[in-house]
Amino acid sequence: MLEGLMTGLATAFTFTNILMVIGGCLIGTFIGMLPGLGPMSIIAIMIPVAITIGDPSAALILLAGVYYGAVFGGSTSSILINAPGVASTVATSFDGYPLARSGQAGKALTVAAISSFAGGTIGAVLLMVFAPALASVALLFHSSEYFALMVVGLSAIAAFAGTGQVSKALLMTFLGLIMATVGEGVLFNSPRFTMGIMDLQSGFGFITLAMAMFALPEAIYLVLDPNRSKTGDGDSGKISNLRIDRSEAKKIAPVIGRQSIQGFFIGVLPGAGATIASFLGYAVERNIAPKEEQDRFGKGEIKGIAAPESANNAACTGSFVPLLTLGIPGSGTTAILLGALIALNVSPGPRLMIDEPQIFWAVIISMYLGNLVLLILNLPLIPYIAKVLAVPRNFLIPFILFFTLMGAYIGQNNATELLILVGFGVCATILRFADYPLAPLLIGFILGPLLENNFSRAMQLYDGMSFIWQRPMTLGLLLIAVLLVVLPSYRQRRARARAEGVADGD
Repeated sequence: MLEGLMTGLATAFTFTNILMVIGGCLIGTFIGMLPGLGPMSIIAIMIPVAITIGDPSAALILLAGVYYGAVFGGSTSSILINAPGVASTVATSFDGYPLARSGQAGKALTVAAISSFAGGTIGAVLLMVFAPALASVALLFHSSEYFALMVVGLSAIAAFAGTGQVSKALLMTFLGLIMATVGEGVLFNSPRFTMGIMDLQSGFGFITLAMAMFALPEAIYLVLDPNRSKTGDGDSGKISNLRIDRSEAKKIAPVIGRQSIQGFFIGVLPGAGATIASFLGYAVERNIAPKEEQDRFGKGEIKGIAAPESANNAACTGSFVPLLTLGIPGSGTTAILLGALIALNVSPGPRLMIDEPQIFWAVIISMYLGNLVLLILNLPLIPYIAKVLAVPRNFLIPFILFFTLMGAYIGQNNATELLILVGFGVCATILRFADYPLAPLLIGFILGPLLENNFSRAMQLYDGMSFIWQRPMTLGLLLIAVLLVVLPSYRQRRARARAEGVADGD
């Protein structure tokens, strides 16, 4: 490993490759800030550029920099305008946007930047140390384990439901699962629930749904509430609270450590990815938080920003384990990276570390360098980025609507998506007025296809439901899912009983 590290250092720290890291991070960060233009789109656009470079190490370093730069910058639109254009930054908006609305956009962006840096750096360390061993562990996961992992992800809905809202959250989750069945399934090529509309053959677009659930209702709210439309972030438009104090640093440090490790191991599993890591990270931290902190989640709790940001960046780094060591793409983005590797005549797999160590280790070293570059780039820009909220709301509403419509159209390149966006946006606004949580719907929609496909494969392989008790890992993951659902209810009941006991004593 030491020999490989020295080879990677010599390759990564050439002038050309340092420029590739900086260029990739810059491009990724600014593209990530725009709703609708996620890492998949920009990496696909950058592949011809990478092939033109010719050097596989430099090309992969550039594409990797774009990838984690886009994830790093993707939290900005989620925090400032509640428009998560990338699935992995949806959970960041739950507490990031309320914190920005309360006049602390600078603090929210600072926490996101530090958490992203720490998650990516810890992920790079774990990738360096555990990549060969984790590749063999990832192969132990079959369809039944992936099905159970999706159930664990769905069980996180308890963390996104307020007091007394679990039934509403369950209803919204089932609605999301139903919406995920629209279009052609992976196992069956016949269209389902499309009502004869050709544009629904591929189902609803994630970006369209995310914009409809979060960004469009926010714009409508700004129109309906004149008090929210008059001023920006603070009465004078002055951005303050850019730094986090020592007590806040102590508060988020263990969160970042836990979720960086958890996110990395989730990212290692092909098919899991940064989205599940961010949702699970948020759910775990809310469930283990003290009762008084649990009530603050969803209202501007900094732990609710640190957890998903550190988890999704660590998961992005972890996704390179199956890509580089097994040649298995763990997500749509890494599938595009795999295509780029093949186009560059690089064969990812178990022998990549042996046959072309300069590529394998240079990518890992570039991750250290890239995360440092991203932190240096983003922290000084926070005061200027946060000034978006100092714009009067009457001018900000068209800005939000433009990026919402643009993001939905670019996502599918289809004008029908705009009609779907408006329809779902109006429905989401009504649900928001009725105090229904919208996050569980999006979780159900994201995890629904993965749940269905893996469950179908497991049923075919084991000719029924016997895979649940025949595979110990599957059973263990399902028990974890049960605990995630039962534990919050148990803690609420226990707190209620304790409060009643105190009242009786008085």
